[in-house]
Amino acid sequence: MFTNHSLPKHKASNLLLPYKFTNKYFKQYTMKIYVGYDTREDIAYQVCEHSIYSNSSDAQVVPLNQQSLRQDKWYWRELDKLASKEFTFTRFLIPALENYKGWALFCDSDIVFTTDIKELFDQADDKYAVMCVKHDYTPKPGIKMDGQKQTVYPRKNWSSVVLYNCGHKSNEKLSVDLVNNPNYDGAYFHRFSWLKDEEIGTLSHEWNWLVGWYKEPQDGEPKALHYTEGGPWFKNYRNCEYGDVWKKYLNTMMSK
Repeated sequence: MFTNHSLPKHKASNLLLPYKFTNKYFKQYTMKIYVGYDTREDIAYQVCEHSIYSNSSDAQVVPLNQQSLRQDKWYWRELDKLASKEFTFTRFLIPALENYKGWALFCDSDIVFTTDIKELFDQADDKYAVMCVKHDYTPKPGIKMDGQKQTVYPRKNWSSVVLYNCGHKSNEKLSVDLVNNPNYDGAYFHRFSWLKDEEIGTLSHEWNWLVGWYKEPQDGEPKALHYTEGGPWFKNYRNCEYGDVWKKYLNTMMSK
């Protein structure tokens, strides 16, 4: 796996420092994107962030860093052995982090965007509490690329790219206390169980293109490549499908 030590030209260290999450911290941008940050896959976060900034001029990317959220008292759940990522639960804090106002996007870090993310925000529809790609997807059982056991559940991968209508009345249920309540497991949140089905809007699958699952041209053209089965930052996936796209963003990032 790539590590911070292999990235001498790019500052990764700022993500390892406490990131202050306060509602008054951020400058106002048209588009706020929270990217899940996992200390084991720092390079994936960096390339995802770079792909967003490479295609968008009016966006702000925020690392959803569990350590910082704990220090700032947003997150206090005990570690969950079934949670495959450090941001398994913290992604559901986003409406609260945004003070239940406006729209904000969440995405996993194993994603690269190939076009201006404004195209995604332009699909925002105020009648929905969240919008996502509603995959009909069942992964193969076994061990995932990061050594974690693959879990299968309804609405798998729906929550890996979520456009939150933070000001929607129903998202007020998604309080900081609820996200931290151990009586509510991952299935409750990842299935959007605090919402009615009609409050979940649909995004086209180009915006959460599951690599290895969707195919060009019959399924369209990807705008957000999701290396959910494994990306080029893992040794065994160096030559995966669309690996050249991820490596292109890595190379341009490293050249700066």
